Amino acid sequence: MRVQETIFLNYGRLYYMLTASIVTYDHHLLDIEPVLRSLFASPVDIVYVIDQSENMFDLKQELLAFANRVLKGEPELKEKLQKGFQLLYYPHENFGYGSGHNFAIKMAVEAGSTHHLVVNPDIWFGPEVIPTILSYMKFHPEVGQIMPRVFYPNGNEQRLVKLLPTPFDVFARLCLPDRFFYRHNAKFELRHSNYSYSINAPYLSGCFMFFDTKALLEVGMFDEHFFMYAEDIDLTRRMHRKYQTLFFPQTNIYHKFSRASHRSFRLFRIHIINIIMYFNKWGWWNDPEREEFNKRCLSEVEECNSNLIR
Repeated sequence: MRVQETIFLNYGRLYYMLTASIVTYDHHLLDIEPVLRSLFASPVDIVYVIDQSENMFDLKQELLAFANRVLKGEPELKEKLQKGFQLLYYPHENFGYGSGHNFAIKMAVEAGSTHHLVVNPDIWFGPEVIPTILSYMKFHPEVGQIMPRVFYPNGNEQRLVKLLPTPFDVFARLCLPDRFFYRHNAKFELRHSNYSYSINAPYLSGCFMFFDTKALLEVGMFDEHFFMYAEDIDLTRRMHRKYQTLFFPQTNIYHKFSRASHRSFRLFRIHIINIIMYFNKWGWWNDPEREEFNKRCLSEVEECNSNLIR
C-alpha cells in the first residue's frame, strides 16, 4: 500500500473504475478498520484516506503497519494488492468535511474514476453492497447518487432519507424532543414509506454517498463554504435537479452514528452556523424549489403506498 501517491488503475475492467474516500479527524486505525475491511472486500480500486487531524499523527504509521500485516498474513488481500488495489493516505488541512472529500475526488477523477463513494469512518457493510449498487447504476443512467438502507449496530433502522428541510424541521430536531412534533417529523423523514422501496428523495445522508462521477462533476462537488453538517443536503439537492438521488433499500449498511453535535457544544455551534449558511444560500421560508421537490417526493411515496395496498 503506497502512501501519498496517485496512480491510474482499472483493475482489469473496461467499463468502470470505482474509488472511495474517507475523511478522518483524530481517528486511529482501530476506528476506521471496519470501513477499510468493507472496502477491501468490495470491487474498489483506490481508497483515499484524507487525514485532517490536528492533534494526532499516528494514523499514517498505523496504516503502514496494517499494510505490512496484510501482506504477510492475509492471502486474499495480498492478492488484491498485487492486482493493483491502492490505499492512499494524505494529510490535509482541516477546512471541513466537504473540502477533504473534494481533495480526494479531484485525484479520483485524474485516476479515471467512473463511480466514487464518499463514506464515513464509522460505516461498515458486506461485500455484496457495492456490486449491487454499481450493477443498478450501470443500467440506470438517470441515477446520479445512491444511498442504501442504513442501520444502527443493534439492528434498528436509521431514518436518513428525508425531504428538503424547512427552518422549523432543522431547529425543532436540534432543540426539541421528538414527542412534541412526532407527526411532522415522521412526514419529514418519510416514515410512512416504511423504507421498503426505492425513493427518489431530495435529501440523502452524507454518511454513504455513492456517485456517478460524471454526474458529480456536472452538478459540482461539495460546496466548501460548509464546514460540516449541511454539505450533504446542499449536494444532494443540486444532484436532484438533474438526476435521481435514490434511497436504495435492496441492500443495507451499518452506521455507528454518534450524533456528536448533541454531545459537544463546539460541534453544536458548528452545526447551527452551517445550517444558517444553508438557508442563507437556498432561502429560509421562501424556497420554491424545496416546495416542488418535496411535493413531488411525497406524491411518489403516496403512489407507491397505494400500489402496495392494491
